[in-house]
Amino acid sequence: MPVTRTALTVNELEAFLLLADTCNFRQAADRFHISQPALSRIIQSAERKLGARLFDRSTRHVALTPSGEELLPIARRIVAEFHDSLSDLSEFVAGRKGRITIACLPSAAAALLPRAMLAFERTHPRVTLALVPMSDEYVQERVADGRADFGMSVAPATPGRVAFEPVAQDDFVLICSANDPLASRVRVDWRVLASRPLVASGSSSSIRPLVDRVLAETGLAIAPKYEATNISVVGAMVAAGLGVAPVPRLALCLMDVRGLAVLKLGRPAVHRELGILTRSGRSPSAAASAFLATLRAELGDRVAAPGANISLRGTRPVAD
Repeated sequence: MPVTRTALTVNELEAFLLLADTCNFRQAADRFHISQPALSRIIQSAERKLGARLFDRSTRHVALTPSGEELLPIARRIVAEFHDSLSDLSEFVAGRKGRITIACLPSAAAALLPRAMLAFERTHPRVTLALVPMSDEYVQERVADGRADFGMSVAPATPGRVAFEPVAQDDFVLICSANDPLASRVRVDWRVLASRPLVASGSSSSIRPLVDRVLAETGLAIAPKYEATNISVVGAMVAAGLGVAPVPRLALCLMDVRGLAVLKLGRPAVHRELGILTRSGRSPSAAASAFLATLRAELGDRVAAPGANISLRGTRPVAD
């Protein structure tokens, strides 16, 4: 039957390396912070496991055997890799190293996250950030199954698998072609949609349910004339003069606004609430927790910034 050998421990390899370096049991034991008999037992255990003598020793002389010479570079590599791995683990546990995957609405990805990512890069340069823009239903799915560390989206329709922390209110505005007579106005209300073709976002977007709800609640029996699943395409269609569209203000950063006029939209004033989605019952990694702290700080700073486009929870709406 084949002989089954027990693998050497890191402790045994480190003891072997110290004795190989000093060729002196007393010095090696002192550096290993153990007694000489304890060091001898560790070396003997390693030799039994390998089935080979590692040192020739006498009362005055210690030297590596051929088997010891063969083990030396292997032991150095294994111990170095072990300590490198421990260092990497310590960096990960401390939040200084790792990878964060963020699933988010495209508008949040473009308007809210880049500044926070830049601030985080200054303090956590060894953390990799992966931003995954997608519709809100997929944001929730990725957070719930753990493929994303956290998400930024609207509140889930059926909470449970994910927790929602509201952080921002994104006001709705009306966009029309710069050539439309409406472009000369500063503010309109939702009734103006009855006088222009409606360009709507796709049914899977976070925008469409809000618009449909407001139309129903205000008694505006308006069906979209045009529809596009991509918000930048909605902007292009409006700029071409096909109609008008109520959109969240943050969505403007995804459009070419040069051919558009942006009007305040009131009566009723409508906003969508954006927040941070985390997996229910699961703690985020240290790196993700650190990024979330940076993100909350950056969102708070936007309240006082000139020309801020969003109003944050707990504050008064920011002027346009």
